[in-house]
Amino acid sequence: MNKIRISAVSYTNTKPFIYGIQHSGILDKIELSLDMPSDCAQKLIDNVVDIGLIPVAATLSLPQWEIVSEYCIGAVGAVNSVFVFSNCDIKDVKYLQLDPQSRSSNNLARVLLKNYWEVKPELMKDAADYAQSTDANTAFVQIGDRTFGKKNKYEFAYDLAEEWQKFTGLPFMFAGWIANKPIPQDFMDEFNAALKYGLNHRAQLFEELPMRNDFDIKDYLMHKIDFELTDDKKKALYMFLDYIRAL
Repeated sequence: MNKIRISAVSYTNTKPFIYGIQHSGILDKIELSLDMPSDCAQKLIDNVVDIGLIPVAATLSLPQWEIVSEYCIGAVGAVNSVFVFSNCDIKDVKYLQLDPQSRSSNNLARVLLKNYWEVKPELMKDAADYAQSTDANTAFVQIGDRTFGKKNKYEFAYDLAEEWQKFTGLPFMFAGWIANKPIPQDFMDEFNAALKYGLNHRAQLFEELPMRNDFDIKDYLMHKIDFELTDDKKKALYMFLDYIRAL
């Protein structure tokens, strides 16, 4: 059998999954690459990989897609790694710099701006001063490990998973294991078992991960990231896609 090509996010939030894959026999059956979220998505769109842990908004660019795992990158309330950092109250933001590494979170910010906060800042891609602007009315979207330790450095830090829950009453699904073609069920059973192994052995993972003084990685991976793909997360996924289509 040809090896299944898989792309996964290189951020800390994926470490339990990677640990499970690396400590199971499935590693011999796959070609694994670790990428930024936007690159994971593009590889799946371009058929460079068969399965990707991709930002859910990227499914809108796939002619065929299917969720192939019982697990995801999600949150019930605050996730503590997906933010709009701002120099002012969100209602006063005039310029929003988008995260060059993100798809879903940029779109989540846009959905919340339009439907929840009801403001219309100018959206800026590839801003020259991304994440550094001192302009009083500029904010920026940022995700992943780059946000660790930043929450208390800004007067206004909006956790987008928490804001989504306030808006909809639902959890949020940032990324899912998505396939662009049918995948044999016996492989997916083994793959899910590998992911579960990683989640069940987070204590062992913590012995290998470098810890930080400004961010609680154990709390993040045990409590902030919610890895189970529940019915409410699926409901949130399809609601989110509908909101994106309406932007």
